[in-house]
Parts: sequence; structure tokens; C-alpha cells
Amino acid sequence: MKYWHIFWAFFIPSILGYGGGPSSIPLVEHEVVTRYGWLTTSEFSEVLALGNALPGPISTKMAGYIGYMQGGILGSIVALFATIAPSLILMIALLGLLMKHKESPKVKKMTYLVRPTIAVLLGVLTFDFLLKSEEGVGWIQTIVIAILSYLMLERWKFHPVYVISGALVYGAIFIR
Repeated sequence: MKYWHIFWAFFIPSILGYGGGPSSIPLVEHEVVTRYGWLTTSEFSEVLALGNALPGPISTKMAGYIGYMQGGILGSIVALFATIAPSLILMIALLGLLMKHKESPKVKKMTYLVRPTIAVLLGVLTFDFLLKSEEGVGWIQTIVIAILSYLMLERWKFHPVYVISGALVYGAIFIR
């Protein structure tokens, strides 16, 4: 029964928390603190602070930690599954629907029209990264890193892992 409670404590906020982890945090707090009493409010705020300090999605980190506290490794697995299950189910259903109608002219036109939108969104994201980089390290280093990264990826066909690792090493040594 404990694992069933762990599942529902994270499944319900994942369904109702439209907008990702930050929007589901109050719902998780209600389940974990008020409904099941697994944590106090201050303990929950510590778990939230710890989750925010680590990289990755906040809701899965909190689910894994709280699930482990309540049910060990199996509790952690149940909580993580409950957190990702709604998105997984919806994604599989929508993908199945899309694959069923992939030859439809409307679906082809929709996917054709979505591509430029994605390209613009990625372009805006890249521009924002460039501006943030310029604020942090200046234009010269930003331009040098951008040009070297472009050459390594497009001209010399380096794997992205090597380019990212090289940028991390460069930043650790030369940027303070």
C-alpha cells in the first residue's frame, strides 16, 4: 500500500501541474506534507532547495529523493515513474495518432509549417545565449568560442561531446 501512496502522491501533481516541475511543486507539497505527512514544511523546503541546487528537472529529483526516503530504491523508482508517466502516456498517444495519419495532407502541412517555427525558436535561444555569454566573458572570447565551435562541428566534424568538453576545459582554465 505504501508504494501505491507514493505513486499517487507524484502522479496526481504530474497530471495537474501544467507547465512542468515549477508548477507542480505546490501540488507535490500538498501531497507530501499535508495529505501523507511524510515531511514537514521545513523539510520539504530543504528538499526543494537541494533539488534546485542540482541540475535537471526539479520534479523528478524531488520525486526520486522523497520516494527513496519513503520506500527505498523501489519507492524511488515508483515515484520517478509516477512523475514521468503522464507525459510519457500522452506522448505515446499523440505519436500514435500522428503516425496513424502521417500520410494525411493536413498532417504533412502541419509538420512542414512547424519546422520554421522551431528554427526561429532555436535561433532566438542561440541569440540569448550569445548575449548572456557576452555579459559573462566579453565579445572577444564569445566570438572565438563560437567560431571554433562552429568549425569543429561543421568543418572538421568533431562529435559534439568533444566540443562541449573542450569549451568546459577552456572555461575552467582561462575564464574566471
